Amino acid sequence: MSATSSSLMSLAPAQSLSQPRRVKLVQSPTSLSVSLPISRMLCLKSNNQRNLFACCSLNVQDSAGQDTPIEKRYPAFPTVMDINQIREILPHRFPFLLVDRVIEYNPGVSAVAIKNVTINDNFFPGHFPERPIMPGVLMIEAMAQVGGLVMLQPEVGGSRDSFFFAGIDKVRFRKPVIAGDTLVMRMTLIKFQKRFGIAKMEGKAYVGGDLVCEGEFLMASGSV
Repeated sequence: MSATSSSLMSLAPAQSLSQPRRVKLVQSPTSLSVSLPISRMLCLKSNNQRNLFACCSLNVQDSAGQDTPIEKRYPAFPTVMDINQIREILPHRFPFLLVDRVIEYNPGVSAVAIKNVTINDNFFPGHFPERPIMPGVLMIEAMAQVGGLVMLQPEVGGSRDSFFFAGIDKVRFRKPVIAGDTLVMRMTLIKFQKRFGIAKMEGKAYVGGDLVCEGEFLMASGSV
């Protein structure tokens, strides 16, 4: 059998496998294809004069998911409260309404809402012209508005006209939030004094599953 027509390959190193495996090789005049039924990295050495080495990754991935277009792979956030329902609860209006949709609501316990951060937001021209970053103070404001959606519900303390900051503690900014991000905010009621309308809440904000901001909020509700 000539070197150019050889289709038998020697496995190197042979001791890397715990037991013999069947290897099927097909060699064409221009290329060498290898079909192996094992999920390991093998290094194969040919017997021809050029001592060709073929390193083959045998981790076979299912490509069925790749057949779905990327725009159809990810489901949209659910809608528990749309923007019209949010406007019925919160007194904020443009340009200071910083909650677009509520995606989860547990009466008297917590709420999760989103803020779609876009380059058209009015704060980006000045913060900053060359690098659009959402101001940290507005992230805190957006989270407080989500807290207001929990606080101003009848299940908690009865609907009031307004709510105000009474204190902020342990605030940390982990990563910048930029135009194009979706800010996902969770506010959880820790303690509520119904008599005084004082609520203590824990807030966390995420982008793509990464924590970007967190803190503790003390807020008071009441008529203006």
